[in-house]
Amino acid sequence: MENKKFKLVDIIFETEGCDVGVVLDRVLKRTPDDIIMDMIDSGLRGRGGAGFPTGLKWKFTRSESAYDKYIICNADEGEPGTFKDREILEKVPMKVFTGMAIAGYAIDAKEGFIYIRGEYRFLQKKLQSQIDEFNQMLENKGLDFKIALRWGSGAYICGEESALFESMEGKRGEPRNKPPYPTVAGFRNKPTVINNVETLVYATMINKYGADKFKELGTRDSRGSKVFSVSGDTPKAGIYELEMGLQVSEFVKEFGDGDTKAVQIGGAGGTCVPRKKFEDMIIGYEGVPTGGSMMIFNSSRSMYNVLHDYLEFFAEESCGQCTPCRVGCQQLLKGIEAVKRGERPPSYLDDLKSLAASMKIASKCGLGQSVANPFSTIIDNFREEVIY
Repeated sequence: MENKKFKLVDIIFETEGCDVGVVLDRVLKRTPDDIIMDMIDSGLRGRGGAGFPTGLKWKFTRSESAYDKYIICNADEGEPGTFKDREILEKVPMKVFTGMAIAGYAIDAKEGFIYIRGEYRFLQKKLQSQIDEFNQMLENKGLDFKIALRWGSGAYICGEESALFESMEGKRGEPRNKPPYPTVAGFRNKPTVINNVETLVYATMINKYGADKFKELGTRDSRGSKVFSVSGDTPKAGIYELEMGLQVSEFVKEFGDGDTKAVQIGGAGGTCVPRKKFEDMIIGYEGVPTGGSMMIFNSSRSMYNVLHDYLEFFAEESCGQCTPCRVGCQQLLKGIEAVKRGERPPSYLDDLKSLAASMKIASKCGLGQSVANPFSTIIDNFREEVIY
């Protein structure tokens, strides 16, 4: 694949010339099937991290015969190192609402909900006012679709789509067994499209500019651009929209401090890329996918401490429903502590890696399944820091 050059993009936060009312008028003149085919053709994949094709998700939900269907915007931004969705909701909320309305029109849903993390409660008054304004605009245009807010209570697990549904229904936030998938039985056991904040904005912009324009950015497997939350040992911490398919080396050249030894891509549950692999790794679905978090570490940082913090976080946030995750997170944490204290030999780290691999297979949801990503990549690349 050809090397990408570093490229800042301005699609998400573009405001000039983006009248969402005009976008909606254009959408309403087309058929739902045409809208969905454009979304499929664009190659847009979910920007929350899982990367499922957005158009296919809409198509599967539209094909269900249920009378009640729902659109859910997942704004439960709880992944460590991720803070882009908050900025999007603050600066361009109408684009998010418009993406939800477009999805509602495409699948014939009448209701949409924004599930937002409880720590963003300070946004409530302004967001509610903007939602009321948007709902009135939809009514004026004759589109039978309404948006409402729903609030989380600080549980990381509720960022998982089925746990989010349980929370919205007033139950304990625990993941459901799959199948059935949300496109068949989601919120209130009805067909549901759930997309994250950023994905819905791109849906709006694809319907403004067209699928071909979106495909001009990125690569064959990673179309378009992506918003990244950049933090850690960097002189340029903040939120940046970049073209997909960028090499990690290009990212580090732009955002590193000259002494970057590792980049944690995808938050606590993501992949740790060491300096020796910067030239080989692509930020995208053909390399290392990410929901947006990019944490940069320089030589002053202990990767043992980084891994320890991640494992403490996972042990705290595990819902405890399934044994592999509930017990596994605790044992991984206790295990690296025992190796660090010299109570276990260095070879014990290989046993812990096997445990992490088992968690990836046997855990019920993405929390337990993702723990192996940081654990194995940090152990493989920074073993000496964990041992000594």
